[in-house]
Amino acid sequence: MNELLRNLEKKVGKYAIPNLSLYMIACYGVGYLMNMINPQIELALSLNPYAILHGQVWRLVTWLIIPPETDNLFFTLIMLYFYFSIGRSLEQVWGTFYFNYYIFSGVLFMIIAAFILYFMNPLFYDAQTIEYMRSMLSYTNGECRAAYGGDWFYAWNSLYFSTYYVCMSMFLAYAATFPEAVVFLFFILPIKVKVLGVIFAIVLIYDAWGMGFTGMFILGAAFLNFIIFFFTARKNLHGFYSFTNPRRRKGFGGSQKKQEPEKPKMRPEQTVAKHKCAICGQTSESNPDLQFRFCSKCEGNYEYCQEHLFTHQHVKR
Repeated sequence: MNELLRNLEKKVGKYAIPNLSLYMIACYGVGYLMNMINPQIELALSLNPYAILHGQVWRLVTWLIIPPETDNLFFTLIMLYFYFSIGRSLEQVWGTFYFNYYIFSGVLFMIIAAFILYFMNPLFYDAQTIEYMRSMLSYTNGECRAAYGGDWFYAWNSLYFSTYYVCMSMFLAYAATFPEAVVFLFFILPIKVKVLGVIFAIVLIYDAWGMGFTGMFILGAAFLNFIIFFFTARKNLHGFYSFTNPRRRKGFGGSQKKQEPEKPKMRPEQTVAKHKCAICGQTSESNPDLQFRFCSKCEGNYEYCQEHLFTHQHVKR
């Protein structure tokens, strides 16, 4: 599987979307504005398999702009910035391709989960129960227009499927990649990300349990994305922490004392076409799995492997 992903990166990696988290936040902004204009617009955009199978195929994409629910503008802005920040950090250490792969695989799993639940509904709801729920929703909201899916039962169920769980799986990935990082809860209480990740996982399970089988199934799709990604791509993440990362044993993010960074040597001109780390001297030939980047903050022609890209001392002339 790792070899397959490496080959896939070579073939389609150039099409990966840089700054994907920024586009996600922009989509949420559009979603919030539309919701302020018409709160029921979500029913016309949601991931509703019943409506999709009846021709409303745009829902396969439009559900992505439905933002997580919140009534507090300040909290919304903080939440959006937080998602953008962790998304940017993951893209920097994983690379654009693997971050795209993680997000879009989570979206794909959510779409698959929606259709599986749609076809499994008869196993959990008999026809009489479904008809009763339709009649109650019709009594409260009137006839379900075609724009909203044409069926209240499936229209309201579709609101369970949102990018909220995709964002939560992104946070879990961040907690697994930077377990020792510290954030300030409520801007006051310092807490390690790995602890916060465990708390979030417990909260998600509790919320999903309250929604019954549907919630647990959706949560399972989000966790499945997280688990599959790290077990299939962890060897391709350029040595960064992912469950069993050798760098963690070397003290990455741990309590060991920081060593003085070595001063990089200028890369010889005759090796311009060859990837070589200015710190450790590893090359793309000696270690094909490593990725190399030039540092925009160093004054000169310096290139680093992913292990030293964020830990070296910037060279100033």
